[in-house]
Amino acid sequence: MHFAFPPRKTSHPPPYAARSTRPGFLRYSQLRNLLILAVGAVVTIYLLSGPSSGSSSVSIPAGTPKAVVVTTLDPSLSESYKAAIKANRKHYAAKHSYAAFFPNTTDYPLGDNPTSWSLVPAMRHAMALYPHTPYIFYLTSTALIMNPSLSIEDHIMEPRRLESLMLVDKPVVPPDSVIKTFSHLKGDRIDFVLSQDNEGLAGGSMVIRAGEWAKFFLDSWFDPLYRSYNFQKAEAHALEHIVQWHGTILAKLALVPQRILNSYTQGPAEGIYNEGDFVANFHGCIRDAKRNCEAEMQPLLTRWREITDRER
Repeated sequence: MHFAFPPRKTSHPPPYAARSTRPGFLRYSQLRNLLILAVGAVVTIYLLSGPSSGSSSVSIPAGTPKAVVVTTLDPSLSESYKAAIKANRKHYAAKHSYAAFFPNTTDYPLGDNPTSWSLVPAMRHAMALYPHTPYIFYLTSTALIMNPSLSIEDHIMEPRRLESLMLVDKPVVPPDSVIKTFSHLKGDRIDFVLSQDNEGLAGGSMVIRAGEWAKFFLDSWFDPLYRSYNFQKAEAHALEHIVQWHGTILAKLALVPQRILNSYTQGPAEGIYNEGDFVANFHGCIRDAKRNCEAEMQPLLTRWREITDRER
């Protein structure tokens, strides 16, 4: 009787079995050696061409501005007002080897949305015009740079300086937002800096570190979904929404004291402009029909001219 059992394997395989395994072993050894050589080549290339503390892997053209000052201008503003704003920005930009960019609020396809939305594509536009410039500094047309000696790099973005200014574990939207700024962020990881007023985020003055994250951030902010949502304060409330509910944005945000970046000429004492502050913002002068931005600005505009005259 025959049973369906396989034949018993011998503990002494015939010679052909041993010979048949050698080519496979050689192929394995060759592949392993090739893999080691390939990894070594990649590491060598990286070490030779990668970034180091003394050089950058990206060639930056000579004359590239260190920052771009962006201010959107409503075509309905008086020519004298626009000229004063441009002179203020151009003087500051020239002093620090920056560029100044003045797009109109009507330059971008906003549809039925408020023209205040134009600040977002304007910053994206500035990044395209100056692709190697590290910082975008947006400043509303209702503000003046009053202390032109302060640079974006040293006054705000230098990592240790920024760490000393950052408001940590603080509600993003005052007074009682459940979403708070992170307490563990380092200054060199921050890509977006602005301040708060008593109502929320004060977007009239902000600094963005240019790069891939900035493109993502601005594109997210300008998403048609947010523009169509009819936020009460348009782009301002859209900004508060995405900062609070998108961790990838909150993780790059630093809030600084208001007078560091965006002092107001009216409002609570802690945010009021004082001589020597970087910026004086006549916040709300456009929305309030009882106020006149150009008239309110004249005393400080005169003061700014005195400051610049002393520099000559």
